[in-house]
Amino acid sequence: MTDTLSTAAELRTGLFIGGEARETQETLAIADPGKPGAIVGHAASASEQDVADAVAAARAAYPAWAALSPQERAAKMAEAIAGIADDRDEDAAVLSQENGKIRFESWVDALVFEIRWNLALMLADEVDKGHTLPVVPGAIPVSTDVSYQPLGVVTVIVPFNWPIAILGASLPHALLAGNTAIVKPPPSAPLATTRVVQRVAEKLPPGVLNIVTGKDENMGALITDVDKVCFTGSVNGGKRIMEMASKSLTRVTLELGGNDAAVLLEDAILDDTHLDRLYAAIYDTTGQICMNAKRVFVHRSRLDELVAGMARRLERAKIGYGLDEGTTMGPLHSPAQKAFVEEIIQEAKDAGADVREYGELPSGDLAGGNFLRPAIVVDPEPSLRVVTQEQFGPVIPIIPFDTEEEAVRLANDTWGGLCGSVWTASPEAAQRVGSQLVCGYVWINDHGATRLDLRAPFGGMKKSGIGREQGIEGVRAFQDTRAIATIDPEALAAMAH
Repeated sequence: MTDTLSTAAELRTGLFIGGEARETQETLAIADPGKPGAIVGHAASASEQDVADAVAAARAAYPAWAALSPQERAAKMAEAIAGIADDRDEDAAVLSQENGKIRFESWVDALVFEIRWNLALMLADEVDKGHTLPVVPGAIPVSTDVSYQPLGVVTVIVPFNWPIAILGASLPHALLAGNTAIVKPPPSAPLATTRVVQRVAEKLPPGVLNIVTGKDENMGALITDVDKVCFTGSVNGGKRIMEMASKSLTRVTLELGGNDAAVLLEDAILDDTHLDRLYAAIYDTTGQICMNAKRVFVHRSRLDELVAGMARRLERAKIGYGLDEGTTMGPLHSPAQKAFVEEIIQEAKDAGADVREYGELPSGDLAGGNFLRPAIVVDPEPSLRVVTQEQFGPVIPIIPFDTEEEAVRLANDTWGGLCGSVWTASPEAAQRVGSQLVCGYVWINDHGATRLDLRAPFGGMKKSGIGREQGIEGVRAFQDTRAIATIDPEALAAMAH
């Protein structure tokens, strides 16, 4: 039986600006990706004036918030996050319905936000920790203090797939650094994110944390009228953000997805534990995670073993509604994404590739939802889009290689560089190959969003992004560096003589 919210049709979220909730005349109807025609709820649709008001509220709150010490800000942020888990079950149900993914993943999504928030607070003593450059003998007699200051007003834009968790990678770091913030949830799945963030914002000083939902065409001021934009989304989305930001020289952090490689060497351990990890790294959230494995390279001698191991797991997959008991794989989030994944799978079939599909599509009131059978494409031509593009769906190419050098070359032969992984029984080989992967984060004998060290800096190379989130590097991304130089006039005078 499907466990849905009894109030699903009436669920509404508003804006939150300057410490006050705000309704709008126009709203966004949020579709259920698993049930054609079903509406999960309605979100406020901000006007350009609403957006301008949010920027103004954040700007007005900035001086007092920035004037607090990092420890004082951390104390207020700790109070604001307290009790956030009380509504987590309902938050997860909302997110599952508007996103499509299974309830457990939605529950973890909200949990990771809290974990990341609290990890950020542990950095309070490092936020203002600068250093001094001492006088150099024989040079200008100057000692220079290097310190940090917040940027001002920050916009954080998150995608539909893991919106609450992704928000936790940047929002608390921005606030801890002394910035005020505006959060823009995804227009196709804003309800759960708005609910969670508003409960935090209500406990912070008015204007420190604001929430704006609505159509992208009304959101320009969130990019051009602020001091920093932190955006997670597609490469094309990042290009649009960067182009808009260039008009005002607004700074950007961009996390833009990837075409991540998992490299399984000849001595890779392929027991149930490791195969389960790899399976999750590929098919979690129906493949719709930026750091999922998108290409698997395996030593030719282990190809059949790996394919058989993945097949056994795919045969057990239960495709269905995210809130239904026993469902392991929900629908894709949008009809457009479903159509794209279908297209690249068909392209592989038409090219004569070995495409193997698994599971049964749901029927009844779920027929016509954004469901797809998960697939493996064995040893496809390297030019096929299932290899060259980020699938963002439940399909994976498994590609054999013969030498370690070939594996590294193939793994790096792509437009992106977000994450990668090396699977081997040899620590030496793991470090040797891992250090050659051109990407921002490398796992050893592991892979995937749920396996991420939430203390570590995270971000991509090449077209996978600009900048880093999480850790002290994530705090520094929301600060400016300032140098104050003090000259010793007596030493300067002595040099003159």
